[in-house]
Amino acid sequence: MASLNVGNLGEYLREQRRAAQLSLRQLADAAGVSNPYLSQIERGLRKPSADVLQQVAKALRISAETLYVRAGILDEREREELETRAVILADPSINERQKNVLLQIYDSFRRENGFVPETDGTDEADGRPPADGRPGADGRPGTDDAVGADPTLKADARKDDNPHS
Repeated sequence: MASLNVGNLGEYLREQRRAAQLSLRQLADAAGVSNPYLSQIERGLRKPSADVLQQVAKALRISAETLYVRAGILDEREREELETRAVILADPSINERQKNVLLQIYDSFRRENGFVPETDGTDEADGRPPADGRPGADGRPGTDDAVGADPTLKADARKDDNPHS
């Protein structure tokens, strides 16, 4: 079987597995894939799907996006954006509303710097429709300012503007 051009994915996986002090069999079991299949991936004989890469990344406790880049599924810029979003969404010290606001600010800065995020009309943070559904200044629902779709923050901002409250 000829080696496929999947970057250095197999070598990288082997290094990560060894760093985690896992045998090939242990990683295969943890990732829910067969031992021979994982061996073929490490040797560059098979190109795994994004789902398999995600399972392996989870078992190794590493970024799936890093594996996607190494496998040629994502380019480096997409990976960086996804990792930034993943870190924000995984932060246990802020609540869901704050995460959404932070992601809206992040998108705003990226647009300002010429990196226009692709949108599908949903809230990028969780795939759900934006909270208020009203179009913002940029024409997208719920993104009219850094405060975004959170009516409580807008109400708080109005209170601050009114010295008599």
